[in-house]
Amino acid sequence: MKKFFLTYWKYGAVPLGAAVGYAYYYFIGCQSGHCAIQSNPYYSTLYGAMLGGIFIFPSKKTKPKSEQNQNQNQNENN
Repeated sequence: MKKFFLTYWKYGAVPLGAAVGYAYYYFIGCQSGHCAIQSNPYYSTLYGAMLGGIFIFPSKKTKPKSEQNQNQNQNENN
């Protein structure tokens, strides 16, 4: 069960973001209707889902360990 959550945790980020976006519309929202995202439940839900999707992707690409080891060895030899 632990392996399942460690492997598939990222698939819950988009639905969770959508739920948070809708909750933001429902509880905070915009009473006047002039707010583009907050006045429409569809927009706020979509915006929350997109933010949840952004958190899935890594912000920095990492090199494979074999390349890191080679770079370290080259730096030590110089």
